[in-house]
Amino acid sequence: MASLGRRRGVPVSRERGVMAASDCYIVHEIYNGENAQDQFEYELEQALEAQYKYIVIEPTRIGDETARWITVGNCLHKTAVLSGAACLLTPLSLPAEYSRYVALPAGALSIACAALYGISWQFDPCCKYQVEYDSQKLSRLPLHTLTSSTPVVLVRRDDIHRKRLHNTIALAALAYCAKKIYELYAV
Repeated sequence: MASLGRRRGVPVSRERGVMAASDCYIVHEIYNGENAQDQFEYELEQALEAQYKYIVIEPTRIGDETARWITVGNCLHKTAVLSGAACLLTPLSLPAEYSRYVALPAGALSIACAALYGISWQFDPCCKYQVEYDSQKLSRLPLHTLTSSTPVVLVRRDDIHRKRLHNTIALAALAYCAKKIYELYAV
């Protein structure tokens, strides 16, 4: 019935259900002694390894650190892709005598960012998650049970395509840079 209402353009009122408990893990901010931060970190690691769809982090410090770590990984990925694209597209848009001054540094930056991402982030279970900001998606989570007013919510996303993209572009940039360096010194 809901699909018929959508086809006709009639808005369908449908209640949003709360996520199943198996999809969401909450790292609660409960201080039970001196090693509370270690306990929070252990809980987060266990939730990441269990590959929950959503992870809600109540403790502010560990939530902020995790969000920053994900942001740095995203920045490395985007830098690798954009600088690699600049390396590969610059020879098409600039004269040959000037293109190497832009293409080679951009290619080196792409290679460095892809290598750093591969070394530091690729095998970290946290790289499979992104910070969720969408209020519609957040409203489906059981956030009413939290004691913190600003939890960090992580959502698991498949990152195989983004890894393939930045690795392919970085390898193409490496091949281009190697060819250009060879041409510069062989002549």
